Amino acid sequence: MRCPHCLSMDDRVTDSRTLANGESIRRRRECLSCGYRFTSYERIEEKTLMVVKSDGRREPYDRSKLERGLRRALEKRPVSQLSIENLLNEIEDEAAMFGRNSNEVPSAALGDLVLNKLYELDKVAYVRFASVYRKFETMQEFMQEIERLENNRDTQDEGRQG
Repeated sequence: MRCPHCLSMDDRVTDSRTLANGESIRRRRECLSCGYRFTSYERIEEKTLMVVKSDGRREPYDRSKLERGLRRALEKRPVSQLSIENLLNEIEDEAAMFGRNSNEVPSAALGDLVLNKLYELDKVAYVRFASVYRKFETMQEFMQEIERLENNRDTQDEGRQG
C-alpha cells in the first residue's frame, strides 16, 4: 500500500477489523519510511449480473424492475409482503447461480424462473404475469393457459389419489 504522505511502498499493518458483517476489512497501517499512520479498507468487488435481452442487448439486473412486475401480478392477491420478499430473493439467487460463470442471464431464463415461482405461489398471479411475459393477444391464449393449469391440477390430483 502506498503511503499517502511520502508515497513509499513500505508499510506494516498495525490493526485489522472486520466491518459490515464481514463484507469489508479496515486496516490501520504505519509507513516504515516516515512513520505516518493511515487507514485502508478492503472489500470484495462483485461483477454486476447482466440480463441479455432477446434482441442481444445487455442491461444490468434490476431488482426493482422485477419487483414491480411481481407486485403487479400479485396485486390484490392474498400473498404477504414477506412471501414477495422471499420470492424475489429466491429468483435473484437462482438467476445469480444460472449466470455464475459468465455473469449473464438471458431474459427468457429469468422470465421462466419467475413463472415457475409464481405457478407454485399463486395461479392467478401466474396467469397475469404469463399474459404480459408471453404477450397474450387474444382471449383464446388466456383460455389455453388456464386449461393447461387445470390439466396440470387434475394430473397432480390423480397422482395424490393413486
